[in-house]
Amino acid sequence: MLDSNEKSSNQNPEKLDLRSHNIAEDKKHDLLQLFPEIKTEGGKIDFDRLKLALGETVDVGRERYGMNWPGKADCFKTIQQPSMGTLLPCKEESVDFDTTENLIIEGDNLEVLKLLQKSYIGKIKMIYIDPPYNTGNDFIYPDNYTESLQTYLEYTGQVDGEGKKFNTNTETDGRFHSKWMNMMYPRLYLARNLLRNDGVVFISIGDDEFDNLKKLCDEIFGAENNIMTFSRMMKSGGAKGRFYTPSIDYIVVYAKSIIDTIEFRGCLNEEQIERFYNKVEIAGDRKNERYGEDRIYKASLEPRPNQRYFILCPDGSYAIPPGISFPEKVAEGEKVIPKAQDGVWKWIYSKYSTEKIKGNIVFKNTNTSALVNEKGEKSPWNIYNKLWLTEQQEKGLVPSNFIEEFENRQSSAELKELSISFDYAKPSGLIKYLISISTSGSDDLILDFFAGSGTTAHAVLDLNKQNGDNRKFILVQLPETTTDREDFKTIADITKARVHRVIKKIETENEGNLSLNNNNENKPDLGFKVFKLAESNFKTWNSDVPSGDVAALEKQLSLHIEHIRQGRNQEDILYEILLKSGFPLSIKIENVSLAGKTVYSVAEGNMLICLERNLTFELIKAIADKKPARVVCLDEGFAKNDQLKTNAVQTMKARGVISFRTV
Repeated sequence: MLDSNEKSSNQNPEKLDLRSHNIAEDKKHDLLQLFPEIKTEGGKIDFDRLKLALGETVDVGRERYGMNWPGKADCFKTIQQPSMGTLLPCKEESVDFDTTENLIIEGDNLEVLKLLQKSYIGKIKMIYIDPPYNTGNDFIYPDNYTESLQTYLEYTGQVDGEGKKFNTNTETDGRFHSKWMNMMYPRLYLARNLLRNDGVVFISIGDDEFDNLKKLCDEIFGAENNIMTFSRMMKSGGAKGRFYTPSIDYIVVYAKSIIDTIEFRGCLNEEQIERFYNKVEIAGDRKNERYGEDRIYKASLEPRPNQRYFILCPDGSYAIPPGISFPEKVAEGEKVIPKAQDGVWKWIYSKYSTEKIKGNIVFKNTNTSALVNEKGEKSPWNIYNKLWLTEQQEKGLVPSNFIEEFENRQSSAELKELSISFDYAKPSGLIKYLISISTSGSDDLILDFFAGSGTTAHAVLDLNKQNGDNRKFILVQLPETTTDREDFKTIADITKARVHRVIKKIETENEGNLSLNNNNENKPDLGFKVFKLAESNFKTWNSDVPSGDVAALEKQLSLHIEHIRQGRNQEDILYEILLKSGFPLSIKIENVSLAGKTVYSVAEGNMLICLERNLTFELIKAIADKKPARVVCLDEGFAKNDQLKTNAVQTMKARGVISFRTV
């Protein structure tokens, strides 16, 4: 039988079609939100692109509007291929490892971004990256995308290889731009997943790949989520170049979802405050408060209806912006529809006449006014409104799309102060500015996966000190070798050294202040955990062994008698389990002693992890008695005692443990 809704739908096919259409539109909207890259120029769904995003092989030979290049289809295979690596903790190179929430990760950023997907999806407020500009001399990540972890391990000397190396991308290479885009596409795709809905990404770039980067971002983030492009003065002066002296680069800005993103607002600097907010109220409720004055008529205002009217002046005359149209009646608030030649006030009269606005209006007698009186003659008055400094500081300043305060030479000076020599770094002031206009402070998480010398961490630490905020950073840097330097063997060494020296500098500046506050919760986070990319702690099964090759199969089986790699300790395994379980690397971990064994308590006991290789029923019972939601143990800890494992499963179930598994 049909229910009443089905009957009515059958009786009214037009209503059914409309409902089906609405459902289809909703599903289409959801798909485009999940996969912005499948959106066509006309706003429809490109199902071939959708199949690529879902991992299906399609014929991409048909002509259509869009961006294609050699290797693009392989980018999707790269994105979908899971990482077989892990992140090993390195306490000896860290600062305050057990308490800090800041991270510095050494490794290929493609592999690291994959490893962070489960734990950090939708948690990053801001991403800043300064990738290679692809000028012909830039270091470019390996082109062997199907074996990125293996290539990385060979490059860093962790395994024997065939002499593969990362090198520069020269213009003589027939795939000059394609190689750069093949590097960037999967990284940006994975980075988008990590952003919060109100998150934003800032990408520095030069002329060589600016156009390609914009097209990549339009496809990955959606063109509708393009916020702006900053032009930045990177250097002034100089006379290099055949046709022009290159003085600017660009910062491309995209939102994860522009409708969820807060508007950018900057802070007034001291120079702006001194120059504009240079008056002080002498009486009333705002006595001694600073303010500036802003003209209520400006020639740049568009002639909109209801914004051309008479204003009564102190001498009884009337003022109106210059123009050819005048109200028929001469009285306060009488208006006329402006023509193209007519000036207008910045408010409609109903807003101007409010108590809040009128109470802040200033009439000035002047010989230089652009206003006219009711007769069309030059008015002796100019009209301003007071802008109170405290209100403007609260509202913030709308940023310009041209940045001229942060030239590259500033970076050389600040690195010199830290006794570090490094070329091409961005000044920390630039990153501080970008963070300040796009984040609200508090506990926002900032990611930089082309970390270089660590400028982003420097900016976060300085800004936290300056404003009392508690932002956290995640840096990812490949341990790319430097050119015969004795002080730092790799770029990652420079990253760690810089951040460590910035922390020391802040601690020195704060000496005496921190001792006044013994509340640990309010102390700044002046530390970082170091992790290094490596092969998984657990040996992977080689599925390429031919089924008829008995010797090779026996070798594989022998390798998996002990499936944990030699040299790995409990903390190495612990952090891999945390990542695969969706916990961030900064999660609080406590060591608990149960039945004489060490057990790791995660997230205040929500998850218990026991990595002992000699489990007992007393230990299993003690773990279950804590009633965690999840428990993980080493499989080899049961020493092939199936009875003990069965008892463990039953005991966990009886105590209400939701998930019990072995690794």
